[in-house]
Amino acid sequence: MSLSLALIEQIKSEIEQVILDNSEKTEQFRLDFLSKKGKISQLFDDFKLVEPALRKELGKPLNELKQAAEQKWKEAQENVANQPKEKTAKQFDASAPAWNFPVGSRHPLSIIANEIQEIFSKIGFTVAEGPEIEDDWHNFSALNFPKEHPARDMQDTFFISAEPEIALRTHTSSVQVRMMENNKPPLRMLMPGRVYRNEAISARAHCFFHQVEGLYVDKNVSFADLKQTLLHFAREMFGEDTKIRLRPSYFPFTEPSAEVDISCTVCKGKGCNICKYSGWVEILGCGMVHPNVLTNCSIDPEVYTGFAFGMGIERIAILKYQVKDLRLFSQNDLRFIQQFKSAW
Repeated sequence: MSLSLALIEQIKSEIEQVILDNSEKTEQFRLDFLSKKGKISQLFDDFKLVEPALRKELGKPLNELKQAAEQKWKEAQENVANQPKEKTAKQFDASAPAWNFPVGSRHPLSIIANEIQEIFSKIGFTVAEGPEIEDDWHNFSALNFPKEHPARDMQDTFFISAEPEIALRTHTSSVQVRMMENNKPPLRMLMPGRVYRNEAISARAHCFFHQVEGLYVDKNVSFADLKQTLLHFAREMFGEDTKIRLRPSYFPFTEPSAEVDISCTVCKGKGCNICKYSGWVEILGCGMVHPNVLTNCSIDPEVYTGFAFGMGIERIAILKYQVKDLRLFSQNDLRFIQQFKSAW
């Protein structure tokens, strides 16, 4: 549309009808009319193409239009600047009643894992973590697993690739290997984490679960040190009256090896359905670190000895909270989770 008095009057009418009562509208007004791509700037560009005879007739009203727009914009800026500011986050009524936020729930496995870590941290154990996807060396070979060991079969392990052999870790013992490879004794570490086994899911088993393993390597570490450490843990976790017993067992990475039972926390050793009327409940496996494992990690077994232990966090939680179905820990059922609400 070519420049004309009618067009100037039309733009003038638009300017007069605009209400500028906040900073957003004021800025939009500037963009629409006064910016380089605004309507008034376009009129001045068109003015350059007007015939000389019409320039006097159109020049004066065009300048008046620009001045009116600029005046309106400046006044709007001043008005917005003088408006009372909205209350900020710092301007609040301290006497007002607090909002009633719903209290969240901590997952029972997190509660137990933190409690285990706290118990062992008090006697010098530090937490170490490692990858959940592991190679054959760290998951099996360095831990003294023979090539024909059944744990390498597909029914127990989730293999990702065959060559090289990569799998989801079956235990957090792989972190022990990494710690011994990259650190010199003395070592006193705790390794929590999720592990994976190719097992059918049921009330008593799952394809993934959580472990906490411990490792102590130093000069003159004995089986007596291991037993006393586990007795301390059992009493801290389950109560001062808790007793433990060690039964001979076998693990490729420890020698000698043992299973550890505690006196039943429900019947106090008298016999019930939880402990199958034996008075004892198994909680973990342990043993002295096998000399082959130390050698594989470049630690001299003639100089250093050590012990290791491992427990399922779900197993401890089941005993602590009397949970009868392992699947409840991973189903995110709020009716179950909300039983473990945090206290403020």
